[in-house]
Amino acid sequence: MASGRNIIVLLLLAFVSKTFSETIIQMHPIAHRANADDNGSGYYCESWRYSVETNDAGEWRNIPARCIDFVRDYITGERYRSDLEIVAENSLDFVKNVTMIGDGKDAWVFDIDETLLSNVPYYAAHGYGSETFNEKSFNHWVGLAEAPALPASLRLYNELNQMGVTLILLTGREEFQRNATEKNLLDAGFSHWKKLLLREPSDKEKPATTYKSEKRKEIENEGYTIHGCSGDQWSDLRGYAMGIRSFKLPNPMYYIP
Repeated sequence: MASGRNIIVLLLLAFVSKTFSETIIQMHPIAHRANADDNGSGYYCESWRYSVETNDAGEWRNIPARCIDFVRDYITGERYRSDLEIVAENSLDFVKNVTMIGDGKDAWVFDIDETLLSNVPYYAAHGYGSETFNEKSFNHWVGLAEAPALPASLRLYNELNQMGVTLILLTGREEFQRNATEKNLLDAGFSHWKKLLLREPSDKEKPATTYKSEKRKEIENEGYTIHGCSGDQWSDLRGYAMGIRSFKLPNPMYYIP
């Protein structure tokens, strides 16, 4: 009789143990999925931003609707500023170990929007990249000449200037925006650039990669050595005549092919 009771007890223990183990095994994945989808951010939006910054996402038009809050929090938060500081530090670490020719032909090429100047005030009113781009609206913003400097980029820019590096600005903005762009740059603290290259009418239909490659080639043909290029878009950095090193700044708000 005792042995029968023992068998029953063992069977009950085995059943309870199996049930408890299955509960434990299921518990973490369920919690993980809940956290991943919380507020449309979490792991999905982190992974989406990673794919954008590494160019794995290829061409894209708007940020996913579920990631609007995530992009807002990133672009207005400390993480974005920290990422920009790291890019600036890496740029300085590189250039400090470069052997300069010293003839005024040691150059660094900067993009402007989201590289030197921040358009976050504009995009804050337009869904942080979730709305379809409106060229007329953005051109009005550019005309106001109110975009603030990105502090890390301003520091990098000034240190390069002090080192005797020739500063060349290459932007996708158009020639008719030159006066507003120059005013904005000066008001934001940028000065002493050698060239400010904007799209001419003949450049208007060119993809950014083609346009910027052609302009960099012209710079090289003038005898400059492009030691570094800084830009927030892969089209700022790809193509040909790319310089010795490229430095990609983060921008999950929009993509320019």
